[in-house]
Parts: sequence; structure tokens; C-alpha cells
Amino acid sequence: MPTGACYDEVETASRDDLGTLQLDRLRWTVAQAAGSPHYAKVFAEKGLSADSVRTLGDIRLFPFTEKQDLRDGYPFGLLAVPKDRVVRLHHSSGTTGMATAVLHSKHDIEQWAELVARCLYMVGMRPGDVFQNMMTYGLFTGGLGLHYGAELLGAFVIPMGAGNSHRQIEFMRIFGTTALHIIPSYAMALLGTFEEMGVEPKRDLALRFAVAGAEPYTEGVRERLQQAWGIPFYNCYGLSELCGPGVAFECPEQNGLHLWEDFVLAEIIDPESGEPVGDGKEGELVLTSLSREAMPLLRFRTRDLTSFLSGPCPCGRTHRRLARFQGRTDDMFIIKGVNIFPQQIERVLMSVPEVGTNYLIVLDREGLADRITVRVELVPEAFKGDLAQLRSVQDRITHALRGEILVTPRVELVEPGGLPHREGKAVRVVDEREKGP
Repeated sequence: MPTGACYDEVETASRDDLGTLQLDRLRWTVAQAAGSPHYAKVFAEKGLSADSVRTLGDIRLFPFTEKQDLRDGYPFGLLAVPKDRVVRLHHSSGTTGMATAVLHSKHDIEQWAELVARCLYMVGMRPGDVFQNMMTYGLFTGGLGLHYGAELLGAFVIPMGAGNSHRQIEFMRIFGTTALHIIPSYAMALLGTFEEMGVEPKRDLALRFAVAGAEPYTEGVRERLQQAWGIPFYNCYGLSELCGPGVAFECPEQNGLHLWEDFVLAEIIDPESGEPVGDGKEGELVLTSLSREAMPLLRFRTRDLTSFLSGPCPCGRTHRRLARFQGRTDDMFIIKGVNIFPQQIERVLMSVPEVGTNYLIVLDREGLADRITVRVELVPEAFKGDLAQLRSVQDRITHALRGEILVTPRVELVEPGGLPHREGKAVRVVDEREKGP
């Protein structure tokens, strides 16, 4: 049995029972998807239907669904129910500026709230907890997703939204906030505001845990946050195309994210070939929704890189776990023929004691050659020595980065507050190479 209570029985279902449930729901999903213009056309071209699904492995008979399919079908091309059954829209322009619309039925919204409630219950939220939601509300899924799940559990929800750092901290003090939903980079930035206001989180606040999401961050950043805030930070995974936050979530073991397999069927593929990778091997996560009415998706390519963790979780839950995400295939950039992910750089920086809470990767050109510059804020103490000590820090960072990314970057040291701090998702990479030499 789990080390803590479960929100519902499916969390500890046997693998056989989960497989049976998934197969039944996969057949239903394929039949449901056939009601959308996009999948009706795909199925007709491929000769596929719900009858094609005899085993879970038959999901590979179906082609991948790409983000571009949602763009090409905008706004209603993947809608599988009549429009009068749609109760909510979430919307994203994405990095290309091309719009995608995600539509929800009443059933989808209720199921999403139940899923998030399961996640929050798993990490200890109960009626009476004070939940301060510091994510953006509106068309972005992060704010509303955890809001309704927390309310369903009976928590006292403070819908703060993003920004206004002084007010955020004042509300934590006044209302006795016990749980947070926050972007990791903003949690790092708030450490400076704590110092400015003379607030010591461990001493002055009633916080018990935080849920971190909306952007990738490394284990090194989490360790710093947990030490500074004095509470555990639990990782939350979701994507707007499936619903939003709550698709997978950490338990108190903090050893991988439980992927709710009654809600999604997961594959991990080689991003280049599209073929499945072996157990424990890293690849791109591909998800098929199993109970969404309005916009079921088959084999959606998330672009997120991860692997399945082997063995049971000590918490007793039986749903498979995902390893910490290593980045996204579309986050990767290439310098001098080398593939580099921003999280590789963050891991190195967070291992250096003198490094503070902010950094920026700038890509540009020197002549005709690509160049990478890493601008790093240092802690105030780092500037109390002489110039030789700063050069030593700079050399250590440069050497460590060279060992990780196989390219020698320029490293620029910046005083605390010298780089822009955002209250939303952090911008970690600025690519100026399109400007030319």
C-alpha cells in the first residue's frame, strides 16, 4: 500500500487491470476521434477505425499527431463533439505565432479537476490548506488547472496570478499560505524580494510545499529552492493539448513523475526515426488521450525528452513513472555542429557555489562562425574578493561548461540584478544569429 492515502482506487490498480482499462478506453477514444474532421480524414485514408484496435500495441497503426495538425485544423478541425457541448477554450499562439485552440466539454473539465485533485492529494493537500496560485490565469492552462483541482479538495484558494512580488509575499503572511503553485525561475527571483522585505520563509511563513511547473528546470535549481524556501518543491507535468497540468506528478518520494495511465497511453520514441526506444532509454514522449470527449488526440508528439523509470515506486502507486525531463527537441540549438540543450548549461551553473539565481544564454555570430555567450549572475559575496578570484570563478565555469557541452563558451560575470528578471516564464536563450554577421 502507498505510504500515504490515495485520492482514488485506480492509483494502486494492478498492471493487468490498468492494461484492461486502457484498452477499453483506447477503443472508445478512437471511435470518439472519428467524429472530428481531422481524424475522419486520416482514418479514411489509412483504413483505420476502432475495430483496428485489438491490443494496446495497435496504437502504432495510427499516425502521429503533430502540433502542426492543430494549427492546420484551427479552430475546429479536431473537435469531435458538437460546438454546443464545448464549455471552455484554452488557446496558445506558440513560439511560431501560429494559433492552436484546445476545446473542452463539461466532462473534460470535471475530469481534469479530478486528475489535479489526485495529484495535490498525493503530496499532502487537504481541506483547510491555503493554496496560493501564482500562475497566469486566462487562456494559459496553468492557473485554472490547479485552481479547480485545489477547490475540489476543499482547499482555500488564493487566485493571485503572476507578478507583484511584494503583494505575493504579504498574502503569504496575512493568509497563512501553506501551498504554492509557482514557476521555478520566479521562485528563484522571489528570494531577492524576501531579502529586501526582511522575510525569512522558514521562520515567517506557514508554507508546507510548492508545486513547480510551466518551464523546465534542473535538479540543481530544485535543491537550491528547497534549501532556501525550506519546503519540498514537487514537479508537475502537463501540456495544454491534453488538458494542462496534472498529466503526471511527483509523489513525496520525489523520484520520477507518476504518469496517470488511466488518462493517457504513453510511448517513448526516437525523435528522428519515430520508432520505440528500449526500456529505460531516453526519447520523445508521445501521448494518446484515453477519456477526453471534445478533442481526443492520438499519438501526440509532445517534443519532451524523458524515459520510463524501472521498478515500483516505494509509495505503492502502480502507474509508471517518467524520469526528470531533459528538455525539448525544439529547445535544442546547434553550435559548431554540437547539439546543446539549455538544461545542460543550467546543471553546470547550479553546481557552482558562486552562481546566483539568474543566467542568460546568447547565441550570435563572430564573423561567419556561431558563438555562444553565457551571462551569469553571481552571489554578492563573490564580488568581495579581488579580480583574480573573479577570474578564477570565470575559468571554472568555462571549463565545466566545456566539459558538458563540448564547446567553449564565452562566460560573462554579472552582478546580482544585472540580468532581466521576469515574473512569468524565464527567457533563458536569446538567438541573435538571424541578424547575420
